[in-house]
Amino acid sequence: MANLNQNFIKHKIGLLNLATELGNVSKVCKMMGLSRDTFYRYQHAVEDGGVEALFDSNRRKPNPKNRVDEAIESAVIAYATEQPAHGQVRTSNELRLRGVFVSASGVRSIWLRHDLASFKQRLQALEKQVAEQQIILSEAQVAALERKQDDDVAQGEIDTAHPGYLGSQDMFYVGTIKGVGRIYQQTFVDTYSKVAFAKLYTTKTPITAADLLHDRVLPFFAEQEMGMLRILTDCGTEYCGKAETHDYQLYLAINEIEHTKTKVRHPQTSGICERVHKTILQEFYQVPFRRKLYQSLDELQTDLDAWPDYYNHQRTHQGEMCCGRTPLQTLLEGKSLWKEKVDNLN
Repeated sequence: MANLNQNFIKHKIGLLNLATELGNVSKVCKMMGLSRDTFYRYQHAVEDGGVEALFDSNRRKPNPKNRVDEAIESAVIAYATEQPAHGQVRTSNELRLRGVFVSASGVRSIWLRHDLASFKQRLQALEKQVAEQQIILSEAQVAALERKQDDDVAQGEIDTAHPGYLGSQDMFYVGTIKGVGRIYQQTFVDTYSKVAFAKLYTTKTPITAADLLHDRVLPFFAEQEMGMLRILTDCGTEYCGKAETHDYQLYLAINEIEHTKTKVRHPQTSGICERVHKTILQEFYQVPFRRKLYQSLDELQTDLDAWPDYYNHQRTHQGEMCCGRTPLQTLLEGKSLWKEKVDNLN
């Protein structure tokens, strides 16, 4: 910032010096792209206060006259910790009911001056207030703090005990191939080991969702002498419906797999497959689609099959359970946890 201010000062001094040399203010202003009013303002500033005056005139100064009364500002600050989840518009409306009149932009200006502009900052102010004053929290404050805890969990890993404890399944729209139509990818991820499977379809139906499990997932876990206890999906129609007529739910029931649905707008549950989708998009789809024109679904599936093989067997994963190991290594080393679970049930 200091260098930026120095450049502004040099520019202003250069403007004044050039006008002195040429003796023509209009010509200098036209060359520098400035108005004559700006030139004379710089000139008068130097005459009154020297070069330092140019620096002072370059900085924006707050105008205290534009600020609200202290009583209003105190009310806005107090409300920020009383209702930390309320935004600036809601705060303005609620304070108006209490006889405190301040606009939404006025609320935000006060928040900015006191480091309360974000929900996180208001929660930090509330936590500091609790620590210093030992206040009794209201229901709204408790709910806001619990929401913060949920957001913290969302940044971490979902709770999972061992391989096969919880699988996550989701659908990913790949794109359109001429002569084939829309292409959808069914994706499965074991939330403990991060072992993943993917298969392409031209429709998104309960049958295709069940087919991925039947063709790829359950045979793999059977080879490892393991099973799948629970599967997490969103509430899409390919995963949810009447249990007695829905193919996917019937398949889960036949294989004694519990079905759990994600919570809306909870990234700690809905983001598991999404992270894999982002990885496969960057590391697979964006590469061959630039080099090759696919003519059939089978052709694309053949190339896709090589990616999960690389992902599971060779690519190191930085997840909480993997810690730099490959997903398959993590699964094999976690098999003892599965066997221990089965032994306890027996």
